[in-house]
Amino acid sequence: MKKIFLALAAALSFSAFALEVNEEELQSAGSEDIVRFENYTGPHSVVESAASISAIGTGLGRQVASSVNSSATFGKNQKYTVIHAVDPSVKTGLDADIIIINSNASVDHIKNLRRIIASYLESAYGYSRKDASTVAVFVTVYNAVYRGKLDVFQSKYKKAVTDNLSSDKCGLSVKYSDWPGNSQIVIPLYDVNGGLSTVDTSVISDKSVVQSMQEEDNRGVDERKNMVDIKEREAEKAGEKAQESAKKAQEENDKLEKQKAAEKAAQENADKKQAVAEEAQAQADQAKKEAQENPEDSQKQQEAEEAQAQADQAQAEAEEAQAQADQEAEKTEEQQQAADTAQAQADEDQAFADKKENEAQNERQEIARDQQELIQEAIKEASNPNIVVGLKITDASQQLSKMVRVDGNDGSTLKESPVTVIRGRTILPVEGAVIEDAPEGLDLSLVYAAICGENTGNGAVKLCLLDAFKMEIQKESNEAVSPDSVLVNNGNDYYCILDEGGKYYLGKFDKNLKLLLKSQIEVNSATPVTVTSQGIIVTNAKGSISLLKLSDLSEVNTSSSAAGYQK
Repeated sequence: MKKIFLALAAALSFSAFALEVNEEELQSAGSEDIVRFENYTGPHSVVESAASISAIGTGLGRQVASSVNSSATFGKNQKYTVIHAVDPSVKTGLDADIIIINSNASVDHIKNLRRIIASYLESAYGYSRKDASTVAVFVTVYNAVYRGKLDVFQSKYKKAVTDNLSSDKCGLSVKYSDWPGNSQIVIPLYDVNGGLSTVDTSVISDKSVVQSMQEEDNRGVDERKNMVDIKEREAEKAGEKAQESAKKAQEENDKLEKQKAAEKAAQENADKKQAVAEEAQAQADQAKKEAQENPEDSQKQQEAEEAQAQADQAQAEAEEAQAQADQEAEKTEEQQQAADTAQAQADEDQAFADKKENEAQNERQEIARDQQELIQEAIKEASNPNIVVGLKITDASQQLSKMVRVDGNDGSTLKESPVTVIRGRTILPVEGAVIEDAPEGLDLSLVYAAICGENTGNGAVKLCLLDAFKMEIQKESNEAVSPDSVLVNNGNDYYCILDEGGKYYLGKFDKNLKLLLKSQIEVNSATPVTVTSQGIIVTNAKGSISLLKLSDLSEVNTSSSAAGYQK
């Protein structure tokens, strides 16, 4: 067990980030709720492949990709529906995609829901698989944090989005049983044509979301690091865009200066023309006065007419020059608007780049602190030889339990299993089991056998092997098991009651969950199983006692035993 913890510490032990950070909070204020998803963690009657689950999101995403700039609804009357709620005419508030889990859907684990969302983001907006998976994690936590808080959505999103939300369904419940028919998963869109920045990563990673992730066993470090990586790339691309915008703004400002010079020259020319016109009109007025004083002097009369004609011509030229100056002024105003628009875009792009960079730096510092604490916790647990594993009740009415790791020194709980459907209040240690496709680095030299699951939805009850560290199901039997079955062992043999369509038989498994033997007679679904050197005692389907042979689970003294026990 010790090597598990040492491996964990080694994986986490890299240096803290030497960055100057903005002390202002990275994330916006929000709910203080802590999110812990309650998934169905038992076996399934039908196991869907990851590819088939992802295909659900891929299909929806392809439909959205065909028209990202227009509002539309896809997947009506199917298990999942997407409302692509965008309104380019409104400049304030966020657009969004709303993924609705309809009542006929059977998703029962957050991992599968995230697969659907991730594949949707891949096909709709071109995210890489890794980035889409990271965004999907944050989207689900974000929607769980703000579950039912319609006022929060109304404060951030456009009417086109909030018109499709209701207070009883908006967001995502932490209970998988509540998902079908009661979920409106909101994905905030920053720019539908924004590539990596299509989804607003600042919104889905706000203060409350990060606080919730910090409550996870690994404090959400891996996904948070992935989000930092996304934001750093967003900042880099935004920085490049800001430089292009700044270059364009400079070009527009240069044009503005040239235009201002042209306007000034035109106005100066108009002013000169106007001065000439005024002088010519003054001379014309003087000539007219002299003509009036000498009505008989034809020369004076002609000079007055010619002077007025010259004044009229000068005034016409002045008006034409002023019209040209006015045109240049209009061009200056238009160019001023173009320059202002370009500068505003440059400022916006730079502000976005700075915001993403500041968020990334702040979160890196926070992650570094969490990693150091995780290392200390791992070292402390690795040096503790008194760790014990037991069970904690999760549903008293159905006698369901989950595994827990407890510090034998002080009785404190170190870790709780995500598997909450262990039946019969029994786990049995198994050494040396062979588990195909085992997680790399996980110590499986000791696992625990248990009957797990529920016969609800796509759930099933099966014999399972759970590891001692993560306490997750690492292997399950092919055969279904009675929900009321006991679990007993005899050396490396494990006995429980098989469920074959409502008929029940005693089954014998090896430590790798291979079915070795099945009783020939039917037994009671809840029969005790007592292993003795002479055979196995069970209660048969008729309510009588049967003794089964250890060698093949056939009944001993079949002809007489039932009658004898009936007396």
